[in-house]
Amino acid sequence: MHIYMLPYASFFARGKIIMRATIKWIDGVMFVGETGSGHAVVIDGPPDHGGRNMGVRPMELLLLGVGGCSSFDVVQILQKGRNHITHCVTEVTAERVDAIPSVFSKIHLHFIVTGHDLKPAAVERAVKLSAEKYCSASIMLSKAVEITHDFEIIEV
Repeated sequence: MHIYMLPYASFFARGKIIMRATIKWIDGVMFVGETGSGHAVVIDGPPDHGGRNMGVRPMELLLLGVGGCSSFDVVQILQKGRNHITHCVTEVTAERVDAIPSVFSKIHLHFIVTGHDLKPAAVERAVKLSAEKYCSASIMLSKAVEITHDFEIIEV
């Protein structure tokens, strides 16, 4: 058995934050992805693509990533501003092109923020800061995909 390795360490610049993930093939089109922080997720395809529908799809992971990143920012910004939030749900909807590769052409994030005496301007500011300044995933994807945001407030 021969093992071929290409040097990749020189690809990374010194002083940069390095993140890692490992994707292990299990069977068919099922994989287990493990993050550098030790968390795992099952990735699988639908039966018509050889999968058993036992895990998330890779493109769904992208949506979870951008939604999670944006949600993290919005909640933190609102909490730091001493806003009284009790829940935040982000619904992410995406449109894919009908071609191969079937990339995203549009992604929309709808934030549903629940709390006491929430000011629309504060929520709008948090969403805007996440989209334009803090959410690495959203900012990176926005270079190739149209990303829009809106929000609603539920007063309790």
